[in-house]
Formats: sequence, structure tokens, C-alpha cells
Amino acid sequence: MKQRVAVLKGGMSSEREVSLVSGAACADALRREGYEVVEIDVGHNLWEQLHAADPDVIFNALHGEWGEDGRVQGVLDLFGAPYTHSGVMSSALAMDKHRSKAVLRDVGITVPAGTLASRMAVSEAHPMEPPYVVKPNAQGSSVGVYIVNDNSDNPPSEIANNTSMGDLVLVEEFIPGRELTVTVMDGKALAVTEILPTSGWYDYEAKYADGGSSHAIPAKISQDVEDLCKTWALLAHETLGCQGVTRSDFRFNDINDDLIDIVNKIVMLELNTQPGMTPTSLVPEQAQYVGISFGQLCRWIVEDATWPRL
Repeated sequence: MKQRVAVLKGGMSSEREVSLVSGAACADALRREGYEVVEIDVGHNLWEQLHAADPDVIFNALHGEWGEDGRVQGVLDLFGAPYTHSGVMSSALAMDKHRSKAVLRDVGITVPAGTLASRMAVSEAHPMEPPYVVKPNAQGSSVGVYIVNDNSDNPPSEIANNTSMGDLVLVEEFIPGRELTVTVMDGKALAVTEILPTSGWYDYEAKYADGGSSHAIPAKISQDVEDLCKTWALLAHETLGCQGVTRSDFRFNDINDDLIDIVNKIVMLELNTQPGMTPTSLVPEQAQYVGISFGQLCRWIVEDATWPRL
């Protein structure tokens, strides 16, 4: 008898469109792997949607708020079927960038200096010496991110009206250098990819638009840089209590010659508990690089599902 897998996609966050693509791709792959698949475009009636689908396993392909911040995971814990990716506590902690970085700093991972601040106050005066970055504290996919350059007289005034960022925003020092990312799967760090955005930095368009970025895999970096990125990605995954597949993003500052110690040249930006699974996504690409097809990746995620999830 075929296992019935409910693939959760869409949802109510600003990343809805990306999640629809991720969910559809995963659903198609799972059908080819022999599963019976029900696709659920998640709404406020998720409880009823799940009962109607009556799944054996729930594949969470949601992104952003209500998808990777612990709230949907709470519903899934109550529902009682095995589900994929991280559970309530780890999802909520990883999604809260400020708090998760405090935890990661305590285990020796270098993270950017930063603070939480009122969105309105940030829009009126520099909260720290430029250059710095202003971003939502609990969203993914580089939505609503502002880079304030060192020659800026004032912060961007539009921050005041960008209510989607929330009332409190994260302000962090800008880390120059190269964008690196690492997938963790099945207790292993798969590879290091360098992201080369055509727009100058890895924003939402660079992540998801055709031609928005190119990927160098494996990244052309020294062995010690590769080893440290992989070590920290796995340590972050374990420290935050994550399960399933995660992706950790780093900056490698090879610009500042004053930084001699490799630990100070690499800075971890964030960990994603619900990495994108779109045609341009990094996790499927890294899995393919180590010999795991997209179908095998999706199958492993389903087979890794448990209930209750940590």
C-alpha cells in the first residue's frame, strides 16, 4: 500500500509564491518516487485540510511566517502524523535571528554584531555607524532587507512604511566578502557553494529570479575555509536542535588583509530550517553534487519524518 504524503505549500507569508513552487516540485518528485501525494495550499483552516487529506506523512514545504517559525509545527504536533524538517522549538529559535545568533555565539560561531531596534527609530537616525544592514528579525528569503552604505547621510526613509518588517527590526554590521552556503543532511555537511549574485548582493530577486545569481560548487576556497564552514553548519544545526535538512549561510571576508585568523574571516549569517526547493535552490544542487538526485532527496526527507518532532 502506498504511503500518502501531504505536501504543505503556499501559506500566508510574504514567501507564498516561492513556497508554491517548492511544494509543487517536491510533490512531483515524490509521485515519481512512488508515493501517493496530496498537495495542500495551506490556509487558516489547516486543521480541516489535514483531516480531509488523512496523510501518513506530512511534508512541510512552507517558507516564512506560519511555515518555519514553529507555529505550523505546533499544529502538526497536535495532528499527530510524522512530519518533516525541524520541530516547534528549533524552528522558532532559528527563525528568530537575534536570539539564534546569541546561542550560536555561545558555542564559538562568529556572527555579526547587531541589535534589535524600533523600525520607526531606525528610519529616523543611524542606529549604528554605517555600513550596516536592516532586516526583519523573523523572515527568510531576504525579504525587506536594506543595506545602508558608509556614505549614507540617513537611513532609507521607506523603512518607516514597510510594516511587513514588523515593529522591531534587526540591525547588524555589514559583513563584506563572498557569500557561501552549506547544506546539512543526515548528520553531514554536504558541500560549500559560493553564490555569485548579478545584482551585487543576494537579495530576493537574486535567490529566485532566472539569472539572478550563479552558483560555484564546489566554492573556490581553501580547505581550511571549507572545513570551518562545514563544521559550523553542522554545529549550528545540532546546537539549535534542528532535524531534517537545513542550510546555513556565511560571509567569507577575504577583502580585509588585517584579518589573519580564519575564524574572524568567516561570519555565519543565519540558518534556514525550511530551505528552498525550487529549480534554482541551493539544497537540491548540493545534494546533486554529492550524488543524491532530487527524487532521492525528497524521499530521504519523507523517510526522516517523525512524530513528535523536537
